[in-house]
Amino acid sequence: MPSRAHLLAVPCVAALIALPTRAQSQQPSRGQTRATAAPATAKVVLLGTGTPVADPDRSGPSTAVVAGNDSYIVDAGAGVVRHAVAAARKDHLPALRVANLKRLFLTHLHSDHTIGLPDIILTPAVLHRRGPLEVWGPEGTQAMVDHILKAYQEDIRLRVYGLEHGNWAAYHVIVHEIKPGVVYRDSNVTVTAFPVHHGRWPEAFGYRFDARGRSIVISGDESPPLDTIAHYCNGCDVMVHEVYSAKGLARTGPGDREYHTHFHTSGIELGEMAANARPKLLVLTHWLFFGQTTDEIVAEVKSHFSGNVAAGADLDVY
Repeated sequence: MPSRAHLLAVPCVAALIALPTRAQSQQPSRGQTRATAAPATAKVVLLGTGTPVADPDRSGPSTAVVAGNDSYIVDAGAGVVRHAVAAARKDHLPALRVANLKRLFLTHLHSDHTIGLPDIILTPAVLHRRGPLEVWGPEGTQAMVDHILKAYQEDIRLRVYGLEHGNWAAYHVIVHEIKPGVVYRDSNVTVTAFPVHHGRWPEAFGYRFDARGRSIVISGDESPPLDTIAHYCNGCDVMVHEVYSAKGLARTGPGDREYHTHFHTSGIELGEMAANARPKLLVLTHWLFFGQTTDEIVAEVKSHFSGNVAAGADLDVY
């Protein structure tokens, strides 16, 4: 699991990382209180259940696993930071307060899954994240982070060296370009990455989180064959999976049908896979409706899967 830290080319970087700034040492993190009990078991929080479609009711794809006082975010769709803060307030989850957003796992590098990457790098840094952001993802993640930091280098320079007296370490990004296997472990979770098929992307991953007595599997975007995710679930507590309407797609043109069948999973296909994977709870996200309703897509899934199915919406908690 190779790891490489990225630093902007400015003087005295080592000293800036080693020593807290006035903003770090004197100011509390905004919006934080001192004592809130951590969840006894891991929770799954849907920060965004949408797609590239500009649906105001569904932000870009992002899912958080909250374990103890820590959060582990999978994908960074549009609105990721604001929805994390909304979930923190709504469900009393301090791990999702803005200064606590420190770990991000990318399934793949499609724009709808990464357009919030500058947000999760920069906004918590402005609002007093203590220490760096770590990002795990496929090959190309380092280059994406490098280009984002270069694009914002003047903003960062002024925030660190100007009157804001920002904390340089908070703008530091550590990138891990991963391969399948265990990619992260701490006292709360073990995170295992596994390959999924997503059209012509050379690398795309799903993730399994074994966290505080719960097994949670998150698909990212994928199309058949679905054998790998079924293997990694294998009776898991929660499976979070994308879905589109098979009936709705059948009404579209041949180009749309060719694309979506090679890049995504229909309700029928998902139901068949879930029958083999046997999740205790299947949560649907990244909805592609094609004119159908959530109930109609759930019915497609349940035509092949008799287990529990949840129609995921933004800020739902499981």
